[in-house]
Amino acid sequence: SSRTISLLSQLEKINSDSVLGESDSARHVTSRILHLVQSQEKTRKEMTSKGSTGIEIILSTLEVKCFNFFGYGFIAVLHFIIMKCGGRRASVLVTKGGTQILLQLLLTASKDSPPNEELMVLLHTLLAKIGPKDKKIGVKARINGVLNISLNLVKHNLQNHRLVLPCLQVLRVYSTNSVNAVSLGKNGVVELMFKIIGPFSKRNTSLMKVALDTLAALLKSKTNARRAVDRGYVQALITIYVDWHRHDSRHRYMLIRKGVLQCIKSVTNIKLGRKAFIDANGMKILYNTSQECLAVRTLDPLVNTSSLIMRKCFPKNRLPLPTIKSAFHFQLPVIPASGPVAQLYNLPPDVDDVVDESDDNDDAETESEIETEIDDDKDQHFKNDDIETDINKLKPRQELGRSIEELKMYEQFFPELSENFQEWDLVSKEPKPFVPDANLSGPIVVPTASEE
Repeated sequence: SSRTISLLSQLEKINSDSVLGESDSARHVTSRILHLVQSQEKTRKEMTSKGSTGIEIILSTLEVKCFNFFGYGFIAVLHFIIMKCGGRRASVLVTKGGTQILLQLLLTASKDSPPNEELMVLLHTLLAKIGPKDKKIGVKARINGVLNISLNLVKHNLQNHRLVLPCLQVLRVYSTNSVNAVSLGKNGVVELMFKIIGPFSKRNTSLMKVALDTLAALLKSKTNARRAVDRGYVQALITIYVDWHRHDSRHRYMLIRKGVLQCIKSVTNIKLGRKAFIDANGMKILYNTSQECLAVRTLDPLVNTSSLIMRKCFPKNRLPLPTIKSAFHFQLPVIPASGPVAQLYNLPPDVDDVVDESDDNDDAETESEIETEIDDDKDQHFKNDDIETDINKLKPRQELGRSIEELKMYEQFFPELSENFQEWDLVSKEPKPFVPDANLSGPIVVPTASEE
């Protein structure tokens, strides 16, 4: 009975028509629906209410009909509904197959020369909104061949922040898939991110934050991390962090500073990254900046992340330690004049004497990243190897202060611990083990055969 239901019925009728000559009526219906959605809260509720087929009809129209006729209007309708009605409607759009349709529309729209900027902004904003709701969006984007569309838009529109921001948000969603991260890295996305991020500036801080989050996700791939190390980006990240730390005196941009630390944390997952971090004096820099952040409770995330990075990059040594690195000194009883132990004792204090073999199979791992589909990134949840999780190992081991032989002298005082007390069974005339009653109080008297 409402105008919205009437317009949706007309749209269904247009979808069922196999002739594409009704573009004028389609445009008219599209403009009417868009006007109602933008102006009336009641219409938005009708389109997204439980049991309504409004979103399904719009998606089927975008899938069936010619995109150039009225696709922009319906994308605007979906954009307005998702942005106004929140994340729950984004999940509905995903369940109805909206991700696949939007990716196909993005591929079609990218073939125009030049692409429609307004349309690209709407499509990327929608994909960035529904991307976290669709765990398979990375695989779908790669299968549909749209990975490089967003990347090329960023490359050619670096000064157009209105277009670059939603494109970076989509690249951040794509990069959660490790195979996509490797593919994007080969096409120069890491170098592109360092053209966007930079020293302290109050302009375009939202763009800086999204770029850092995207870079942190990309650097979780060992291939991209090695590429960043080879180009000297570890030193650049440390310089950027120090600059933001010095100028952000009111701590308004803590998220940006944390984003830089997340990038450093990702790149130091490989041995080359840890070495580059130490060579860039990163240990001293992060230690000093963390000391300055201790007085402000809101900066605890920066201190925690800095601590994880420093613990991960600090040189590892075997025990016993004859150097000032340890608070305890373990002296071996006998040290041979030659051999591996003597070599360890003769090493200078700043040498890492533990062989790091974590990156020896990087090439094989890179091939497996490309060949194997890993939708849920293994590094999504950082696991701290320094924290022991085995309960049995955490329990203190109780050791006797004296040997068993020395304790036997006390047996006469505690005979119940060693002697086998028995009572006489009157029926069978045989001794049986005595089981004391917990409710009895006072001394326990065991009858003998003579007393019986």
